[in-house]
Amino acid sequence: MKAVVMAGGEGSRLRPLTSRQPKPLVPVAGRPIMEHILLHLRRHQMRDVIATVQYLGASIRNYFGDGSEQGVALTYSVEDSPLGTAGSVMLARQQLNEPFLVISGDALTDVDLGAAVRFHREHRALATIVLKPVPNPLEYGVVVVDDGGAVQRFIEKPSWGEVISDLANTGIYILDPAV
Repeated sequence: MKAVVMAGGEGSRLRPLTSRQPKPLVPVAGRPIMEHILLHLRRHQMRDVIATVQYLGASIRNYFGDGSEQGVALTYSVEDSPLGTAGSVMLARQQLNEPFLVISGDALTDVDLGAAVRFHREHRALATIVLKPVPNPLEYGVVVVDDGGAVQRFIEKPSWGEVISDLANTGIYILDPAV
């Protein structure tokens, strides 16, 4: 399965760390955030990766090159201006002809991606959002699902009065190209 790493954002909440480097290159535990993501993808047998880049995208391309040092085949989809998640995926759509995983370029996670892919396939879903219960959902998109796991409601970064669930969007999606 191909993976798309959303690496085009400015990382404005991390300023001044992101004034001169893109958020995916901010070091955590001795390596850039995006390197942790690429290694996590590789551990889950996702070696064909597209990175969507915009803000300081040349820095990301120069650092990772073709991804061979991380054990992945890395290509890039370059945005002229910020497109957001949906726009970035649309720009890369020519390279996505089968179900694919989308992950935020700042998603430091240990989520079992294999289990998420199995869930997606078993449910024959067009779209799967990987969710995680959290004690304080204010910084995340929160999701309400029915007993079968279908999304009923989604609120991006709610206020306390809008918190309707403790299920947070992890920034990981599995999508069918038909979406």
